[in-house]
Amino acid sequence: GVKDESIILYGESLGTAVAVNLASKNKFAGIILESPFTSMVKLAKKYYPYLPVKILLRDKYESEDKLKKINAPILIMHGEKDTIVPFEMGKKIYDKSKQPKYKYFNEKDDHMMDYNTKLVQSIIQFIESLN
Repeated sequence: GVKDESIILYGESLGTAVAVNLASKNKFAGIILESPFTSMVKLAKKYYPYLPVKILLRDKYESEDKLKKINAPILIMHGEKDTIVPFEMGKKIYDKSKQPKYKYFNEKDDHMMDYNTKLVQSIIQFIESLN
């Protein structure tokens, strides 16, 4: 019985693509993406440049293309030392997101971000901005 407009989506890594897909189809209170990637095809090409990943991948998870359909505030969190999803992908997701948009980029974090005081404070500030 909770309306979409009262829900904050939270996706981490692969879950960011799911959150972006949901948000591109419905209006939510906000979206938090932790370690997002632009598309599974682009990410797979990084690891398997010799394979025809575009043909092999069934689910393409084209988050970058879906951002234009999202009209909810968004918080992007990404570690600059991410060894799984390049930081540049998270930055691109931030750059292509509509306003209002917020970011938490940490130069010391890897793919699994450290839930320290600064990160938690960023999430709290984002949630408070929704009210």
